[in-house]
Amino acid sequence: MHTSALIRSGALALVLATCSVLAFAQATTTYEPEVGQAGKDVVWVPTPQALVDKMLDMAKVTPKDYLIDLGSGDGRTVITAAKRGVRAMGIEYNPDMVELSIANAAKEGVAARASFVKADLFETDFSQASVITMFLLPGINLKLRPKILGLKPGTRIVSNTFTMGEWKADETTELSPDQGCQASWCTALLWIVPARVAGTWKVPQGELALKQEFQMLTGTLRTEGRALPIKGKVRGDEISLTAGGREYRGRVNGKRLELR
Repeated sequence: MHTSALIRSGALALVLATCSVLAFAQATTTYEPEVGQAGKDVVWVPTPQALVDKMLDMAKVTPKDYLIDLGSGDGRTVITAAKRGVRAMGIEYNPDMVELSIANAAKEGVAARASFVKADLFETDFSQASVITMFLLPGINLKLRPKILGLKPGTRIVSNTFTMGEWKADETTELSPDQGCQASWCTALLWIVPARVAGTWKVPQGELALKQEFQMLTGTLRTEGRALPIKGKVRGDEISLTAGGREYRGRVNGKRLELR
């Protein structure tokens, strides 16, 4: 072989070896997200782990639940839920975040219960969830609100910090530094999707006419020839109200309202 041919052969081998090293380095480099990096709908800011734990506590998650995290980022909420025995899925638009979350779930030993998909929040069906978690902006929450209100009554919704507009939270908790939340984003808000109960119902006490604004109820109870104004609340399919100084509790059962 001529000297020039040997040189070319050696140079080619060096190039191929260099490419192999670079490819291996790229394959083994872990993607590291940066706080504040831009996303499709929001920038990425991780929820403090102490608040993740509190959000799951407020939702009273159990292994019977199916949790969906909207905008799942690095997967910490889904992974934390999976460690509690919950089947959980994260919806995330950034494919690098999805791959990172999958790797994190495998590293934590919960890949069988924690799944992640690249998807748009507004085009995804999450109607099978019994718990929804999220850390989105108020405007995004409002856009999602009609879809959330259409979920099965009793579905628990937990948000980091941001509200649902006029739909007031059923419960709000703010963590202190002593409780493990050292930075911002230390408020958890819980909503219970209410059943739709507006209308007129025949109940053992008489006729109940209800007006509904999210979980809050007003109206009248016609009983014993009187029309008593009522105030109340619906939590999932359970109703509590007061009328004429008395307290009543009941449950929506299909097309019936059972009041006692």
